[in-house]
Amino acid sequence: MQNITNAAAVRIDDEQQDSLQSYFKPNISPDDVEQVFRLKSAQPVLQAFTALFHGGSDGVLVRLLVLRELAADVQAGALTRADINTKLGYLEPDSLETVLARLRSHQLLNWDAANGVYRITPIARNVLSAVDSLIALSEEENKADMGFLLSQVAGSQAVGGITADQLHHLLGRMVDLTEEFRDAIASGSEFRLRAAQEKWNTACDWVDKGSQILQSITSDPEADGATHRAAQAIGLAQSALLNMQGMFSRALNQIERQRVHLGQSGLTTTDIKTWLMQHEDLAGLARGAIALPVTPMFITPSEMIDVAETELLADKNSTPRFELPAGENAHVTESQVNSTSLELNEWLNRLTSLVADVKEAAPVHDSLLPAPFAVASYRASMLPLLGDESEAALQGGTAAMARLPLEFATQDDMVQLDDPHVAAISTATLTPLASKTEQDEQQHD
Repeated sequence: MQNITNAAAVRIDDEQQDSLQSYFKPNISPDDVEQVFRLKSAQPVLQAFTALFHGGSDGVLVRLLVLRELAADVQAGALTRADINTKLGYLEPDSLETVLARLRSHQLLNWDAANGVYRITPIARNVLSAVDSLIALSEEENKADMGFLLSQVAGSQAVGGITADQLHHLLGRMVDLTEEFRDAIASGSEFRLRAAQEKWNTACDWVDKGSQILQSITSDPEADGATHRAAQAIGLAQSALLNMQGMFSRALNQIERQRVHLGQSGLTTTDIKTWLMQHEDLAGLARGAIALPVTPMFITPSEMIDVAETELLADKNSTPRFELPAGENAHVTESQVNSTSLELNEWLNRLTSLVADVKEAAPVHDSLLPAPFAVASYRASMLPLLGDESEAALQGGTAAMARLPLEFATQDDMVQLDDPHVAAISTATLTPLASKTEQDEQQHD
């Protein structure tokens, strides 16, 4: 009987190998592909997920329900069938037996025949932990969808088992977000821009949480080269995300300048579009607007000229034929100050103080720091606006910064810093224009 069982297992393995080979070209063996070897090495974990998630959604839900209920009793290491029937008394006995048999056959449950009890296997608890973490993070308001990826990186880093693949997943999500934000800016749609900016704020919160983790990875001498390179790439992606605040501000300012106001009513095209988006049946708004059906009229060119002349000479201030919808009281909301505006105001105050107190060129990092990495990156991204004539002609905080009498100059080399958040920064200086003018006059004399 043992020989027959082994022969059947060999035949099943051969069929699986033939089935896997059918996906590849004839001259390529699946075992020669590195990722195939890694996935085949993880067959116990993959089979556990297959046992839970193979089939219809209702069956998947019941299997997860049974396994979660059994694993919830952490005080009892073993469960008798009577205990299981008591816990899951709301299920049909036949359906419960089917689920238990499937969990046993895939090593998610162990049956101890000597003692007549069931035990949860370690792999079952690992699978449940991963699923519970993903469900818990999906229930939170995380528009950037970075919480689970960052939690995996943080957990692996804490136990010393982080891999380059985990960092690549996080890097890929950050690159996707950057492209999404750029598309929103290029679209010119105010609604897409504001939705993207809200998601950008969420992403920056996760960037702040992950900066300390990435710093510990890059400073770990035992990490391999691939992990170091992935962490450095994530740092560059973080900088690209943080530098997009200026792009959002410029795009929104451009839309604000192009906004059309409807007469003296105070309404804008944005208000009209927002009002229309609140109605599911837009066609219903036209009911009753036309009292009589439209009758086509055919006229000669001479009659058309007469009508056109009459229209040109008519009073332009005649009463409009159609009126706008009745006005509604605006909702009174409590204004909340944007954190970015606060950072910009603080940065303007610091640069204004620099103009008043400093009489010669000062290193840039003296003004940027001390500050967290995100704030320092934001401040540095705004420095190229100094002296920008097109920006200085506008209104707002960035325009006020562009009008400051400061000159920003950079060099190609880097300077090392003794700062907990910023390890090095490009060599650059900020020079008050009044001081620079005096120096030029002295050199001329």
